[in-house]
Amino acid sequence: MTGEINQDFTDKLYAEFEASTKFRAVENAVTHNGLLKSLESRQKSAANNFAFSIDLTKDKVSNQKASGRCWMFAALNTFRHKLISDFKLEEFELSQAHTFFWDKYEKSNWFLEQIIATADQELTSRKVQFLLDTPQQDGGQWDMVVSLFEKYGVVPKSVYPESVSSSNSRELNQYLNKLLRQDAQILRDSMAQKESDEAIKLKKEELLQEIFNFLAVNLGLPPRQFDFAYRDKENNYRAERNITPQDFYEKYVGLKLSDYVSIINAPTSDKPYGQSYTVELLGNVVGSPAVRYLNVDIKRFKELALSQLKAGETVWFGSDVGQSSNRQTGVMATGLYDFKSGVDITFSQDKAGRLDYGESLMTHAMVLAGVDLDDKGQPIQWKVENSWGEKVGSKGYFVASDSWMDEYSYQIVVRKDLLTPKERAAYEAEPNVLSPWDPMGALAD
Repeated sequence: MTGEINQDFTDKLYAEFEASTKFRAVENAVTHNGLLKSLESRQKSAANNFAFSIDLTKDKVSNQKASGRCWMFAALNTFRHKLISDFKLEEFELSQAHTFFWDKYEKSNWFLEQIIATADQELTSRKVQFLLDTPQQDGGQWDMVVSLFEKYGVVPKSVYPESVSSSNSRELNQYLNKLLRQDAQILRDSMAQKESDEAIKLKKEELLQEIFNFLAVNLGLPPRQFDFAYRDKENNYRAERNITPQDFYEKYVGLKLSDYVSIINAPTSDKPYGQSYTVELLGNVVGSPAVRYLNVDIKRFKELALSQLKAGETVWFGSDVGQSSNRQTGVMATGLYDFKSGVDITFSQDKAGRLDYGESLMTHAMVLAGVDLDDKGQPIQWKVENSWGEKVGSKGYFVASDSWMDEYSYQIVVRKDLLTPKERAAYEAEPNVLSPWDPMGALAD
């Protein structure tokens, strides 16, 4: 038996398609209007409205523009809602560009440290090639953004506004990665020549100076101190003089970030529920705690998210946003596109299969800002605050059906006190170490 396609077989397929009035009609629709627009289910789209029994915020939605900073935006948005409420502000944003600068700086150092640590491996080894494939990128994880906030604080957007390179990061990433790959060769060559640890350290510091200058030119030099003045909703004038980013975080945000934990739902056989996990080579700030997750089943996953929403606090969460979703209407629902009726295709892989076979992983972080509950208190649909501006969804807010959450949500961040004692002990236990390329190491962008 040969695996080649013979002409008779192709002729048979050709004739069957040509004879099908359904396929010819769908062909006309798709070639004129596009695949998803032609197959979108009117009923599924209409079933997901924007009314929620728990609705925590209607603040203006932010816009990450042409950058992969969703994980920063989502974290800063959860802070922003608290800050607007606590200090009675009309509108307010924290500077995403400020966090972006320090992330690029720290990721560069992280990369150089990993290059040094793997210098004894062949250049062709999978780990070294993994590092060189993307020395750094815009995306990140919750624990990574926590490391940045704890070290560098936050500032208002008015103090450190967007630049061309923060709003559209393609050129910045292209040339920063070009520089980092060059730096990797410099360090590996130096270590191959048996230079001393002190010489390697000094060389790395010279390379970091170049990187710092490059970032400051592209993004602007971040402030060490700044003035902050505003009028609240009651027209009271408030002002802070010469405050540092770290002190600004403590006074105006004030959340103890160690009180929050990352929860994942990864139903693959290699990740038993009720255990903690970390990912090798994943991080940004050298010396900060490693990324850590607790894996739970989807029922518990949603219970924890719901508990935090009921307590009046929004939830950072990560999902595969492009799956079964309409970016323009903001509807994310299973069955939104009817491939069965249109082209006789059924996508039957379950969540574990999609993870195992590379079909799905966490691609985007957003904020759960509300939920609609049925008469029994069970979720019907979830309100999602995105970071793509106000021209999509309902003024930037999306809606996710509960079944979509089951299939395509992978991570939430909740208060540690919501966990049971058993869950907390499991989270704090020595984590299982996942490979650098594991899907749970995906960076939200």
